[in-house]
Amino acid sequence: MKSQTIVAEERPAKTNLHFDIPTKPLIVVVTSQERNILSNVGNLLVKAFGNYENPDYIAALHLQAFQLLPERISRILSHFGSDFSANQYGAIVFQGLLEVDQEELGPTPPNWQETDYAKLNKYGFICSLLHGAVPSKPVQYYAQRKGGGLLHAVIPDEKMAVTQTGSGSKTDLYVHTEDAFLLHQADFLSFLYLRNEERVPSTLYSIRSHGKVNETMQKLFDPIYQCPKDANYCDKQVVSGPTASVLYGNKQLPFIRFDAAEQIFNENAGQTPEALYNLTEFWNEAKEFINSDYIPNSGDVIFVNNHLCAHGRSAFVAGQREENGKIIKCERRQMLRMMSKTSLIHIRSVTQTHDPSFIMEEHLGNVFNLE
Repeated sequence: MKSQTIVAEERPAKTNLHFDIPTKPLIVVVTSQERNILSNVGNLLVKAFGNYENPDYIAALHLQAFQLLPERISRILSHFGSDFSANQYGAIVFQGLLEVDQEELGPTPPNWQETDYAKLNKYGFICSLLHGAVPSKPVQYYAQRKGGGLLHAVIPDEKMAVTQTGSGSKTDLYVHTEDAFLLHQADFLSFLYLRNEERVPSTLYSIRSHGKVNETMQKLFDPIYQCPKDANYCDKQVVSGPTASVLYGNKQLPFIRFDAAEQIFNENAGQTPEALYNLTEFWNEAKEFINSDYIPNSGDVIFVNNHLCAHGRSAFVAGQREENGKIIKCERRQMLRMMSKTSLIHIRSVTQTHDPSFIMEEHLGNVFNLE
């Protein structure tokens, strides 16, 4: 099944009486003119502000986004930010958004800890503009790398090859909404692919692909489900803690909080028999809607509504690909992730006092105690 492609600014008209059940992300083919504009804008912002985390830049981010982004791209993102309809899949692929200079980028580091972010500064500016057009503000989570800044390099790490994390590679990464174990998880995510020479498919799953809420889904509105911390944490012992619903928000067009690996396949999740049965029934339906058709190229960005669409990836061997029946060595996969929230006011109870974009939530509303 091929993904829908859009070049024109306007989307197909839909009536209130009929709608298409979305099963794939919208693909926006970025023009060479738009790509050139973005490259020039990135260079200009580097000169003007130095770094994408500059407080003066972030404070005016929404204004910068609508002034500097190509108009078609800002319009698409602005519409996407408030479209929770039955037609909305919850993910957009911006195909060929950026031209990545592979020589300037250099070899992929062995892990994210050794990333040289000075080489990624321009990309950080452009990614943040996309979030600004939603509009939303880039944030960082202490639960993710103890913060680690607004932009995260996601790189396969041989030491974590079989884990259910972004650093894994040798196992399929089950679809999940980012930080499903938090009540204040990111609203929007961007994934910029600097390189994907192994040709690893991106997997996406949308709650909208089910169509109308059925009997199986109705059970997921009950707040009875454990949402364990993800595999980035070493402590995997069962800890009796708060539970939450998997589906929430509007009962007819719900949002989703879901992590198949941790909620279903983690033997230490601590689900009740009822909860595990409901989750398994749902998973048996949901996995039929997983879309793995798209293989990102260098310069592509996948932009995701984290309340509608879960993401993952297929298993692969880092640093090699098959070509004409032969195994060929290549540069290892490298991706950049940015997360954002539409309101800093609503997360204020779980943020640092002097940095309202630094979220200190540890688990389902509980805040880290660092004393």
